[in-house]
Amino acid sequence: MNINTKGLTSIMLGAAVSAVVLSSCGNKQNAAPQTMAPEIAVITVEPTNIDMSRKYPATIKGKTDISIRPQVTGFITKVHVDEGQRVSKGQVLFTLDQVQFQAAVDQAEAAVNSSRTALSTAQITEQNKKRLYDKNIISEYEWQLASNQLMQARAALAQAEAALITARKNLAYTTVTSPSDGVVGTIPNREGSLASPSSAQPLTTVSDNSEVYAYFSLTEKDLLDLTEGGNASITQRIASMPEVNLVLADGTNYPLTGKVATVSGVIDNATGSASVRALFKNPSGMLRSGNTGSVYIPVRSENVITIPQKSTFEVQDLRYVFTLNDSNITRTTPVKVLPENDGKIFVVTEGLKPGDRVVTEGIGTIVRDGMPIRPKQSAAPAAN
Repeated sequence: MNINTKGLTSIMLGAAVSAVVLSSCGNKQNAAPQTMAPEIAVITVEPTNIDMSRKYPATIKGKTDISIRPQVTGFITKVHVDEGQRVSKGQVLFTLDQVQFQAAVDQAEAAVNSSRTALSTAQITEQNKKRLYDKNIISEYEWQLASNQLMQARAALAQAEAALITARKNLAYTTVTSPSDGVVGTIPNREGSLASPSSAQPLTTVSDNSEVYAYFSLTEKDLLDLTEGGNASITQRIASMPEVNLVLADGTNYPLTGKVATVSGVIDNATGSASVRALFKNPSGMLRSGNTGSVYIPVRSENVITIPQKSTFEVQDLRYVFTLNDSNITRTTPVKVLPENDGKIFVVTEGLKPGDRVVTEGIGTIVRDGMPIRPKQSAAPAAN
């Protein structure tokens, strides 16, 4: 049997090529894909100076909040103002029933007239008795009796006149007026209600809110910080304190700054804090007595490390960041920060040192502990 050597060689070569091709395909399918480390922004922390603010919940009160109470008891016959109305000093707010008080005035006037008549009679009697005594017609006793009756008549007139003054004052008290300029508060009682000086609830409140006070509290630690550990007096520190800002309950920034006016000299045993009062001008009447908000006191921090708040995360009330080692591998690092912040930046007190690199994006989504990354340098937090 003749075998074609050239043809056999071609068949064997083709089979070998096929095997190599199949082997190559198999190796490509079995090889693990090479993944590139993600590129993630980092910052290098360095000491800096920054202005922050400490936030304190505050209650707003008018410079003077005057409770309006009647000085006599009576039924309200008319309410002359409405809640929120601006009033002037001396403006009528309420009128009470005047019938009984007018009757008391009429009765007192009648008593005065009667006393004057009695006094006139006593004067004539005393003069006649005196002439008769001088002529030795009557005894000294009779003249002295008439003289005493004259003094009693004078005293009775004085008493009647005092009662008339009181009655007229009580009648005037039935017209309740505003003791100062201000804004009317809540009016809980209307026409027909009984008003009394001893009532627990006032007729209303008039607040002079041309200037307002924001009341808030400082802890004992805050007070020590304020006085530099007792090395400076509170009066000196208040005088040198910067102006403070006010943010209302709805997040509105009040356009005018205020000034800390007073700090209580006594720490409340129940709360461990002292009351503080900041004064704000209120020309537009935007602030009302009873408003709430927050007072922000500027605080200057020098030579501190700052990080973006978005670069941190919390686990069981502890705060962490991801730092990078020399091999660009992430590491979970605990940090401590100051409580005061501007909503964007934290001031770090423990956990980081100058030159540390901190991951600033992908927190909670991409980045995890022990993960290699390609760092993309970004700007450090803005500082002042």
